[in-house]
Amino acid sequence: MTNVRFTHIGGPTVLIDFEGWRLLTDPTFDPPGRTYAFGWGASSRKLAGPALTPADLPPIDAILLTHVHHGDNLDDAGRALLPTAATIVTTASGARSLPCPARGLRAGQVTRLQAPGRPPIDITATPCRHGPPFSRPIVGEVTGFALTWPGQAHGPLWITGDTVYHRALRDTAARLRPGTILLHLGGVGFPITGPLRYTMTTKQAVRLHQEITPHTVLPVHYEGWQHFRENREDVERELARRSSTLRQSLRWLPRGTPADVAV
Repeated sequence: MTNVRFTHIGGPTVLIDFEGWRLLTDPTFDPPGRTYAFGWGASSRKLAGPALTPADLPPIDAILLTHVHHGDNLDDAGRALLPTAATIVTTASGARSLPCPARGLRAGQVTRLQAPGRPPIDITATPCRHGPPFSRPIVGEVTGFALTWPGQAHGPLWITGDTVYHRALRDTAARLRPGTILLHLGGVGFPITGPLRYTMTTKQAVRLHQEITPHTVLPVHYEGWQHFRENREDVERELARRSSTLRQSLRWLPRGTPADVAV
């Protein structure tokens, strides 16, 4: 069993620390107040800043970047941080667009992190659909990451990325059987697209959980922006209405304070 230390910095940004490795997901460190364009008339205002600054971070071994083209997953301060990381793993199209070297993966592809005295980490890219069917030409390429290393007690650590529930996601999760999930929630929506959602809702999360019954679910990317339609209170209210084992698996990470989780 590996004890992994998670520090939720804000939004999708999490510092993952275990056995000498320090990984960072989707770096977002801009202050609040700015409105960011997401394309096709959609935009959102950042409402809350990060719990830590880049200066507070230890040296980063790898940045796991689910996509490069939305400001709530990679902002200006996050981009400035990229060259300081030893390795960047992202989408194939994202790797081509970045000004620094990155490993670009398509769904199902695997890359390995290795360093002396540390367990090797296999990173498998997992499918994301960042919106309704056939929306990829509009929303762009997004990926999740499943991390596997020796000694895991409950199965891979899965970072879902920005995605709604869909068949390829379900099938991949059923095959991987992740034990711990960093679950991007929030039910993102925009006035211009009405009821359409671009990240997972609580209802979809319940459905996914029923398929794979992971040991621990850690919600991220559900607060701090105008475009989220379900915050923590909404998630808890919805779960209270449902008979779901997700309530037992769910663990909220405190912002800015390290939390140890058995993985």
